[in-house]
Parts: sequence; C-alpha cells; structure tokens
Amino acid sequence: MTNQPKRYLITAALPYANGLKHIGHLAGAYLPADIYVRYLRAQKRDVAFICGSDEHGTAIPIQAMKEGTTPRAIIDKYHELIRQNFADLGISFDIYHRTSEPIHHETSREWFTYLNDRGELIVKESEQYYDEEAKTFLADRFIVGTCPVCGNPRAYGDQCENCGSSLSPEILIDPHSTLSGASPVKRATKHWYLPLDRHEAFLREWILGEHKNDWRASVVGQCKSWIDGGLQPRAVTRDLDWGVKVPLADAEGKVLYVWFDAPIGYVSATRQWGLDTGKDWKPYWYDKDTKLVHFIGKDNIVFHCLIFPVMLKLHGNILPDNVPANEFLNLEGDKMSTSRGWSIEMEEYIDDFIRKDNGGSQLADSLRYYLTTIAPETKDADFTWKGFQDANNSELVAKLGNFVNRTFVLMHKLCNGKVPPLHASKLDDTDREMIAAVGATKKKVEELLEAYRFRDAQFEAMMLSDLANKYMQKKEPWIVARTLAEHPENQQLIDNSLHICLQVTANLAILINPFLPFTARKMMHMMKVVEKMLDWENAGKPNLLSVGYSLRAPELLFRKIEDEEVKKQIERLQAKAAAKLAADQAATATPSSGEAQTGNTGSGKASAKPAGTTAGEAAPAKSTIVYDDFAKLDLRVGTIINAEKVEKADKLLKLLVDLGTEQRTIVSGIAQHFEPAGIVGRQVVVVANLAPRKMRGIESNGMILMAEDGSGKLHFVNPEDKIAPGSGVS
Repeated sequence: MTNQPKRYLITAALPYANGLKHIGHLAGAYLPADIYVRYLRAQKRDVAFICGSDEHGTAIPIQAMKEGTTPRAIIDKYHELIRQNFADLGISFDIYHRTSEPIHHETSREWFTYLNDRGELIVKESEQYYDEEAKTFLADRFIVGTCPVCGNPRAYGDQCENCGSSLSPEILIDPHSTLSGASPVKRATKHWYLPLDRHEAFLREWILGEHKNDWRASVVGQCKSWIDGGLQPRAVTRDLDWGVKVPLADAEGKVLYVWFDAPIGYVSATRQWGLDTGKDWKPYWYDKDTKLVHFIGKDNIVFHCLIFPVMLKLHGNILPDNVPANEFLNLEGDKMSTSRGWSIEMEEYIDDFIRKDNGGSQLADSLRYYLTTIAPETKDADFTWKGFQDANNSELVAKLGNFVNRTFVLMHKLCNGKVPPLHASKLDDTDREMIAAVGATKKKVEELLEAYRFRDAQFEAMMLSDLANKYMQKKEPWIVARTLAEHPENQQLIDNSLHICLQVTANLAILINPFLPFTARKMMHMMKVVEKMLDWENAGKPNLLSVGYSLRAPELLFRKIEDEEVKKQIERLQAKAAAKLAADQAATATPSSGEAQTGNTGSGKASAKPAGTTAGEAAPAKSTIVYDDFAKLDLRVGTIINAEKVEKADKLLKLLVDLGTEQRTIVSGIAQHFEPAGIVGRQVVVVANLAPRKMRGIESNGMILMAEDGSGKLHFVNPEDKIAPGSGVS
C-alpha cells in the first residue's frame, strides 16, 4: 500500500453505561470497527482499538432513580455487562476503559484547563430551570410534564419517549422536577462555553473542502447543514453533581458537560492502554503519521466531526482521517427503541443463541454476518428474524459451511485424509479459473476494506465460497472415483480438484477472519495450522497447505436456525413491546406524586409517525377514534409572515402566521432547526382551534404541525402547491 501511515488509532463510540445495548448499537459502530481492526492486524499494522463506557451525564443518575440505587452501582453493573457482551460477540478492543476512572478525570480536567487558560473558552450567564426544594439546577431530563404533541404526562424536558418528539422544558405543559415534584423556576447561572462560531471557517475548509469526496456523503451532508445554519457557542459545563468536577474555584457544583468529557475518554483510555502495555501512547494522538478513524452512528456525527475536532485542533492533537458513520438499524420494519421494548439486546441474543446453544460462538458469527450483510452504511437498514434465518441457512450453512464440509469429507474418503498433490499436466481451464479467482478475491476484499465498504467486502469473500461450490459440482470427484477401477490415472483428476478446494478453504479462512473470527479459527483447527496463517500476506496464495499434510476430521461450521426459534423470538419481541406499552399506559392512568394529568394544549410539533406504535404490537398506542373526533380539529393552511427568536428560550420561535381572515401569534419549539429569516413565506398546517396558552409570557394561539425524521430533524408539513391562507385541511 502506498502512503501507508506509521500507526492507526481506531475508536468506537463510548456507549452509555445506563442499560443494556442492542444489536442496532452493535451494527452501527462496533462491528464495522472490529472488522476494520482485524483486517489491519492481519496486515501487521500498528493499531490501537480504543473504547470504553461513558459513565457521566444525566442518563446515569436517572437510571439509578429508576432502579432505586446509586449512580456508581449503575455504572458498575452495566459496564461489566456491556464489556462482556462485546467480548462474547468477538469485538476485540485493545482496551475497554471507563470514564469514571481517575486517569480520565485527570485528563479531562487538563483539557479544560488548557483551553480555558488560553482563552479558548468563554463565560456566559444564562437562565436555567432550578428546583427550589431540592436546591439544585435541573438538566432537561430531570424535568417532566405533559407532552404538547401527544398528551403523554411523563414526557422529559428534552424528548417525549411516547411519540418521539424533541421537546424543551419551555413547551412542556405543567413542567415539574423529578427530584421533588415541585414546579421549577428560572435562575441565572454561569457556564463556560466553547465558541464554535470562531472555528466555522476551519471546519468548512476541512470538511467541505479537504474531505468532501473521501467521507461518506451522509456525514458531509449533515456537517454542511450545521455549518450553513451558523455554529453557536456550546456549553462545556453544567450544574450537576455527577461527573468530572470543573477545576476552578468559582465553579462549585459544576461538572464538565458529558459531550465534552466523553470524547476525551478516547485519550484517557489510550493513556491507560499505554500504561498497561508499556507503549508510548502520545504518538497515537500527536504524531501526524497516525491515522485516526472514529466509528460511530449518525446521531454522533456532530460531536465527532465538528465539536471534538475543534477541541483536538486547539489542544494540538491530530484530526480524524475519516468518520465512517452508519445510519440506523430498524427492527421488523420499525425504529429500534429500548424504551418502547422494541429491540434485541446483545445480552438477549447471547443468552439465547450462544450460552444455551451447542453451536456456541458459531452463532456469534451468524449475527455478525447478517448485520454486515444488511449494514446501514448509506441508508437505514432493517433487521428481521426471517432475514437472519435466511442469511444463516441459505448462505452460511448452504454455501460456506457446505463447501468446507464437502471438501473435508471427500478428502478423507478419496485422499486418505491428507492434502493431495497437484498434477500440473492435468490442470484444465476450470482449474486455472478457480485458482485465479482466489487472488482476484483477495484484491477486491482488500480494496473494499480500505474504503470502509464492509458489506461489499464480506459479499466478495462469500462469493468465493459460492464459486468453489460450483467448481466442485462441475468437477464431481465422487463421480470420477467410480472410474478408478478401470482408469486408476483418474486419481490425478481427483487430487487436483480436492487440492484446489483445500487451498481455497485455507484462503477463505483468511478472507472471512475480519468478519467471522470464530469460524476462521474453527477452520484453522480442522486444518491443523497456527494463527499466523491468518496473516493477510498469505491471502491469494495457491499453496498454503503442504502436500501430504494430514488434516482433522470435518466439523460442521454452522447449524440451521429452525422456524420454531424464529417464531419464538418474534413472539417474545411482540410480548415485550406490549408489556412496555401496558406499563406506560398504567403509569399514565395513575401518575406518581407530583405529576398531574393535563389536557393536550399549547403549541409544538407533531411527529410524522403515530405515537408509540411498533411493528407487531397487538394494539396501537392510541385508542381508535371515529370521524367525529377528527372533525373537531380545525386544520388550516397558514403563511409565516414574520419569525423571531424568543428571548432567553433557545428552542422557541415566535411566529406571526397569516390565516387569511386573521393573523395569529404562535410560539413553536423549532428554533434549533430553522433560522427565523429562512422560514418567512413558508406555508404551514396550523391547528387553529387549539386553546390559547402562554409561554415565556407570550400567548400562543395554535400549533404548527411538523414532521420529524429518524435523525430528529424537523420538516414542514405543507401543501405541495401554493394555496390561499386560511384554506381548510381535511
């Protein structure tokens, strides 16, 4: 390879240690990173694969409240479970660290101090919600109230987990603290900010110029949207008692914001890895001859492509060479969601298909294979249990497993269990084409892996087993064996076909190793070879197994997934979702202390997806309505004629909407998605007969309907053609 860097630093997004992680997380960041790292190791490149648990932020104390325990107990519990889950599924980190470790707190405080002392941070005072009874400022997740979109009385201050809408405490109905039940008040507080707007020119040139063509289009597109929208200062501290303490005398009760300290976790983990291995960790973060690659899901693009690179640049570190972010993995046609019970946790899969199964780690490879086959590299993908079954049975069992098994069975039956010789004079075009296909496949797989196209790379490796099956079927050594009594010289034809099949088998072990590591090692055991054979330099060679070498008896590489197993998994998924829905409905019917039920009034946005619905549920999240219920809504087309930000409310815009016969003031929580000047003249659909409601002292008279996509971005719901303001929607 030309221009090969001296070393590689590969990171995978730090998972929150607030609960089990599902297979969508696995497919998004950890499996593609592991495939790439295993390939780099086979290439004998200097690589460090870094990850660990993200153990700060409000998600941890909230989970502790749910489970009636302490934040420390939560992170200790889930850190170990997640770490073991990754190991069981073959994710081969060089270190899986923790942000609760002293070395991480030390590293994070050093970064903050370095930036602050050099004037790279600014101090701003703002108003935030405060619980006067608990005597503490409240993060959005510590505020609950009624969702203005779906009426869920247990919506959080940043999101409603029932309908999925992004919210803010300002637009919640009857907001109150989860700590005391009291209604929060606004109080002034001081915080430190990273002024991203200062670095807009650098980011525009670096991403939209330097990496416009070598990063994934979805990554560049999302970055461009943020940059074009105008970058704003972002707080790096918050009022909380769980996290890395801000190292300043006048910052009592403040910790580093989790988005700031979490990516520094890559650095602190690398420091710990250096201590553990005796290696100098600094070149991995400071030497420009290091290739840094972040593997993440698309919900982390902003942090890894805009914010962390600014921090790295200011701190004197190298910048990421690539950020191959994946899209989302859905489940049986619906968005995967642990909160709605619509997910497959890694722990569930391991318990059902690895710990309790005789196939053991083989079924870890079955999951790895299917997730790579449907990898959401350029668009959202869908996991189905039937698809998983088909991939395992029709591809792994029927192609790869079948070829290897037939090769070993025939070798033992027709060649005395030893690698037969190759008789050059008896080679024909079919033999030569099969040999050439091995070298060609190696080249294709290598090129695709270097380009982060893991789905296509695995396909090419599997195609080699498909070609080999067809080759064996064409050669039919078992048929040729019937002619040996009369034509003993035909043994040479049998020798040639099985010699080539065995060499293909050895090459397949190398080529599938990044994707199916447990299977590759099982094949090595059958071939009685050492792990060094998996070095990438051996791929493509036609003579990996020595003539006359005795091989072990065949073992089945994979087992079939039966219909009953698939049925059981689908039924459990539906039952889990139904149980979660029933629990949420029960909680809604009997709110806990301090949580009053209120009607759906106020303004906000509507999700484009029915609230709470999941594929396969026995009942919808909302009760059925009749036409008379729908007819109560007065939906009208309006035109925005003025828009301005609401003072001291980051998420609110004050809109003046022309409804034909009148002009309405509507307060809408869309400020983080649209610039005021950019939406003047846009047509919108308005709920015109919603009861008025005051927000930030402004009376809002209606609701703007918005659609929210899978990434959380809002879109206007408007008529295709220009229509007169005040026109009805039916």
